[in-house]
Amino acid sequence: MKRKGKWIMGAALSAALIGGGTSLAVATTGGEDNETPISGPALEKASAAALAHTGEGKVTDTEVGDEEGYYEVEVTLDNGKQADVHLDKDFKVLGTEVDGGDKPSDKD
Repeated sequence: MKRKGKWIMGAALSAALIGGGTSLAVATTGGEDNETPISGPALEKASAAALAHTGEGKVTDTEVGDEEGYYEVEVTLDNGKQADVHLDKDFKVLGTEVDGGDKPSDKD
């Protein structure tokens, strides 16, 4: 009987570890919820670079480690469209995506 009890405890422990590991994997691969915002002095520099590039608007979101660059700064333009400005580590503009395919300087 002691052997059977050890086997059941081992199976229960294994199931708990596997279940916990699955939950952890799901939690860490959740997509956009895992975005890390820019903070500190880098936030100020990235925001200034993005606003200088767009020439208008308000910074509404940021991200470190964006797939198109080191930083991404989302700017809501005066016309209401969103511009994603992609920057390198030195805060130089790599490119910009605007809703509707417009350029940041295009106005409605």
